Amino acid sequence: MSRVGKHPVVIPSGVEVQFSNRTLTATGSLGTLSLVVSEDVVTSIADDAITIAPKYETNRSRAMWGTTRALVSNMVTGVSKGFSTALEINGVGYRAAVQGNTLNLQLGYSHEIAFPIPGDVRITCERPTLITVSGADRQRVGQIAAEIRAYRRPEPYKGKGIKYATETVRRKEGKKK
Repeated sequence: MSRVGKHPVVIPSGVEVQFSNRTLTATGSLGTLSLVVSEDVVTSIADDAITIAPKYETNRSRAMWGTTRALVSNMVTGVSKGFSTALEINGVGYRAAVQGNTLNLQLGYSHEIAFPIPGDVRITCERPTLITVSGADRQRVGQIAAEIRAYRRPEPYKGKGIKYATETVRRKEGKKK
């Protein structure tokens, strides 16, 4: 039995969920998200909760049970509360700034990097060394944060680069004389 799949997803107040033609749609204060549910699971909405159950006794059906439940839970949480990821910039002269629909990054290269901000994600810079990526879709927020981090990953000797706020950079010892 799936440890994740057996728990129903509670629908918070202010979120409306509809299910038709294998498509689950959640609408909340932060937007609308939809998910095409696999044919290997059965989805039902009752008593302000979404229940997912396997349709068959196959390995794929049991695998999709927990996966679908996690995706539905992320969707409901995203339209009600949203998700955010914080990135920190370390390095002399390294900084970021939001100008209009563009995130401008100065990361020690000979040129400035202009990252266009997608419409479904919000990017803010409280300080020149702190970037916050937020939005309703958890996968999209994580993907955009990973793309920004990829411009200059943290290096192990001085720790310079862009890192997640929760990330710990493993430091190496430098050359010895």
